[in-house]
Amino acid sequence: MDRAEVDSKIRSIIEPFNKKGVPIEDGTTFAGDLEFDSLTVMDFVAAIEDEFDIIISMNQQAEIEKYGQLVDAVAKQQGE
Repeated sequence: MDRAEVDSKIRSIIEPFNKKGVPIEDGTTFAGDLEFDSLTVMDFVAAIEDEFDIIISMNQQAEIEKYGQLVDAVAKQQGE
């Protein structure tokens, strides 16, 4: 699965979590722009893991602050 396919799937997953309709760009931050709290992050990560059948470790989650970083991390796992 290439980055564009991963991006498209994640965009559909993030939609219900994006309560304020913030435009999603690679530089969009989860905490700042989307105002995700820790519970929202957990639910969102679980949805990503289920959709792609991957595990995103707590260390990875701590490093992923922007939408583009998430897409890259998922695309990388899909390529493995």
